[in-house]
Amino acid sequence: MSHTYDNTPIVAIATAPGRGGIGVVRISGRDLSAIIRSLFGELTFKARQASYQRFSQADGSLIDQGLAIHFPAPHSYTGEEVFELQGHGGPVVMQMLLQRCLEAGREQGLRLAQPGEFTQRAFMNDKLDLAQAEAVSDLIEASTEAAAKSASQSMSGVFSQVIHSLVEKVVHLRMLVEATLDFPEEEIDFLEKSNARGQLTGIQAALKAVFDQAAQGALLREGLNVVLAGQPNVGKSSLLNALAGDDIAIVTPIAGTTRDKVTETIHIQGIPLNIIDTAGIRHEYDEPEHGSEKIDAVERIGIARTWLEVEKADVILHLLDASRGPTRADEEIAARFPEAVPVVCVWTKIDLSGHQASVDVMGDLTQVYVSAQEQQGLDLLRQELLRIAGWQQTGESLYLARERHLIALKHANEHLQQAAEYAAQNDQSLDLFAEELRLTQDRLNSITGEFTSDDLLGVIFSRFCIGK
Repeated sequence: MSHTYDNTPIVAIATAPGRGGIGVVRISGRDLSAIIRSLFGELTFKARQASYQRFSQADGSLIDQGLAIHFPAPHSYTGEEVFELQGHGGPVVMQMLLQRCLEAGREQGLRLAQPGEFTQRAFMNDKLDLAQAEAVSDLIEASTEAAAKSASQSMSGVFSQVIHSLVEKVVHLRMLVEATLDFPEEEIDFLEKSNARGQLTGIQAALKAVFDQAAQGALLREGLNVVLAGQPNVGKSSLLNALAGDDIAIVTPIAGTTRDKVTETIHIQGIPLNIIDTAGIRHEYDEPEHGSEKIDAVERIGIARTWLEVEKADVILHLLDASRGPTRADEEIAARFPEAVPVVCVWTKIDLSGHQASVDVMGDLTQVYVSAQEQQGLDLLRQELLRIAGWQQTGESLYLARERHLIALKHANEHLQQAAEYAAQNDQSLDLFAEELRLTQDRLNSITGEFTSDDLLGVIFSRFCIGK
């Protein structure tokens, strides 16, 4: 599928905002010779060799001194001609250098780059496929070592190679099916002669293996939103602090201390978990220990926000006070949880109740007994969260997949399942069989960008940082 883009030369500061030892201004375009002459006269730069230069204003006054590097096309990051100026990383110096470049390239239409535009041009010029391009952003944003390693794997093309291998298998089977459709006079049992069902089963198994690894990689990238919910003063903030290893939330004996959500990201075996502490849930007049005061307007808003967070949760930790046992209010809260979201009942304050730290799984009900005060049962809770997330340390390299990759793989699997149903009807439905294989191929190709709309590209690259 062809894609179009504005091919005017672009420039941006390619290093992070703020002060640093080095700052980089990057220019990319089809022909930068006039811009380079405007900056440095007739000076000749050797390809990919750093040259120490004065960076001067148009009137010759000094801006900075640093390195200039020329990357002729197509041997550059974008596939176009690229020119980089590496100076001292002060924000004022970088802005002065950027403005000088814009001034030097005014006649050539040099403009500021949009977010992700350098990487988008690398994709358009076949330097990277779409999955690799996305991995560039993921590597920059990686919050753990495991996520960085997986992003590097994807950026190097490992994920793309696996997808291409799947596509080749689908294309081979399509070729056999469509050849049979083109020569119906042969009247052979195509499905039996070519082992089409066996090939299809093999493709489905390979797709499942890719999905499992991609889903693990998506956990490394996206993490898990874990919402702490329950009545006031059951220990939500204490548990957040214990898991985070710091005093993130205010903890007092007074019920209703937390009025708004408090979020802290922790890491368990490299998996980011976004732990969200919320306002305690109670009704206008609740049980005796909470019933002496009417809920004020601020607390009411906090409770409403708690339910909003519960609706968006990946996992709900329903906290209950083990020292007083279950109450009617706890049951009413549990009844409002979304059915599709996993819930773990976390019994807190076991140092007061006499319970032992443990995990109890009965059918769909999982209960964990902990004490935030005494640091008991916290490792059991962490392991339970990993289990619910579906995390398995496979020892294999993971692909730092995105949600759109998982959706594409799911849709590809659905088309393969439909193809299997048509295959079961023998040769009577070969045309429908072939169509489902074509749709499978399209879904897989959308991951690497070989079949991707320009609108989707705009959304993907707009989320990159400027200068990349």
